[in-house]
Order: sequence, then structure tokens, then C-alpha cells
Amino acid sequence: MKLSFTIPCYGSERTIKSVVVELRQVMTSLPEHSYEIIMVSDASPDNVYKVIQELCKADREHCKGAELAKNFGQHAALMAGYRMASGDYIISLDDDGQAPIESVPQLLDALKDADLVFGSYAHKKHNISRNLGSKVNDWMAVFLLGKPRKLHVTSFFAMRRFIKDEIVKYDNSFPYLLGLLLRTTKNIVNVPVNHRERAEGRSGYTFRKLLRLWINGFTAFSVVPLRFATFCGFLFAFLGALGVIWCIINKFVHPEAPMGYSSMMTTILFVGGMLMLMLGMIGEYIGRTYICINKAPQYVIRSITEEKTDHE
Repeated sequence: MKLSFTIPCYGSERTIKSVVVELRQVMTSLPEHSYEIIMVSDASPDNVYKVIQELCKADREHCKGAELAKNFGQHAALMAGYRMASGDYIISLDDDGQAPIESVPQLLDALKDADLVFGSYAHKKHNISRNLGSKVNDWMAVFLLGKPRKLHVTSFFAMRRFIKDEIVKYDNSFPYLLGLLLRTTKNIVNVPVNHRERAEGRSGYTFRKLLRLWINGFTAFSVVPLRFATFCGFLFAFLGALGVIWCIINKFVHPEAPMGYSSMMTTILFVGGMLMLMLGMIGEYIGRTYICINKAPQYVIRSITEEKTDHE
């Protein structure tokens, strides 16, 4: 069996080398498996791609690298790595050293009876904002994408080749891996692993990037927000009809009752705001459809490391 390790790289000039070294050490305990390590720089502002080139030059048999032309996001970088992968099992992990690489054998054992395995962290070592973002992302996945509540999703996971072959068929501009994985298989399990402290630096996920990721998730793989907009439309129309009936009855019962200007303006502002919100949501879907029709690239590879040739 061949293993493909895919690592999206951003701001990891000082950590990616130690991750690769540890992967090699783990693979010495799995001599029955061959392997490749695929590193994709997501237009990182540091010199991580130079480090990737050095690693690939030193070990062309096992290492591959690529650099995207601009920052397309972690999921696009992973998609680029998947298209370069040739293994029977594909294992994804971060470039910051927080993934427990020594737990790779446990993931492989779980894949004997599953299609997809996520490492499950009992105690995450992320900062508060990243943990909060993860909780919001998990809530969104449950209600919008149908993720099982008890399934813990992390960036350290392994899948069978047929899963990878299916998700790389997706070539639209806004990839969202969890949505692609959940619609491909239901045979998904968790394996408890330990989450490490970040060696150095900080997460590349800003609030803006997390927000973009959430929007990708619910606009690319779910129509629940549109159904919610329809429900709100019916609800406010019903409440408006009740309000009209109440005003008519109240005027008959109390002819002297003045018509409320302030309450009318409040109602108009509230309903108008909700209408604008729903139109904005629909516009988000239409805009993304327009971008996809125009064939905006999922990612663009600027450079790729040289692979080992047969005569070398």
C-alpha cells in the first residue's frame, strides 16, 4: 500500500521541515507501506516554498512540492495536493506540527473498516478564537450539511483513494472539503488522538478567512439558508396579515384610538431589514453561480518541484 501525505503550507518556514522529518521516522515503523509527501505552498508570505524545494531536492523519491500563484485558501491547496497524490490512502495534516504524526498507524487501522477517518482531539491546543471558529463551523456542518452530531471533524484525517478520486472531480471556484467528503461517503469514524501545542507562530486563520470558509460551506453545499429565507417570508407575511386584522378590529372597537406612526415605522424598518438580508443571501448564491459559470480557477499552480526521473 502507498500512502500520500498532503500538507497545505502557509507561514510554516520554521516548522515544515520538522513535520517531514517526523513523517519519515514514523514510516520507518511501517515498512510494508511506500509513501510520498506532498507539500503545497498557498502563496505563503515567508520562504516556506524554498524550504519545500530543498526538502524535495534532498529526497526526490518521497517528496513533491508546489506553489500556488496567490492565496486561494487551505482547502484549495489541499485540492491541489490531492490531484498530485497517487497513494492508496491519503492522509491530510497541518504544517504547524500540532498533528500527532505518531498516530498515523491508528488512522490506517481504522481505515480497514471505514472509508474516512478523522483524528478526534479531546483537548484542542488552538487559541480561543480558533476554537470558537471550530465550534461555529461544527454547528454549521450539523444543521446545513447533515454532519452526524457525534462526529468530530479535524484537519488530521485519512481517506481511501476512491474518496479522493471522487472529490477531485469538483472543479468549482469555492471548494469546501467537509461538504465534499460528507456527500461522498457515510462510512466515517473517529480515532482519539492527542493534539499538540503549536511549536511557534500563530494560526493563519483570521476571522475574515474563517468567515469566508463558513460562507463557502453553506452556499456551495446546502440550500438550507434559501429554505430559511422562504420560511421567514411566509412567517412575516402571516404576522403582517395578523397585524392588519388586529388594526381593523381595534379601530372598530376603539374608534378614538390613534394610528401609531412609531409602531408603523418600526415594523417597516424591521421587515425591510429582513427583506434586505434575504435578498443579500440570495444574491450570494447568484454571485457564486456567476463566478463558477465564468470558470474562475479553483487554484493556479505557479511552480512545481522537479520529480525524480527513471534514469536518476
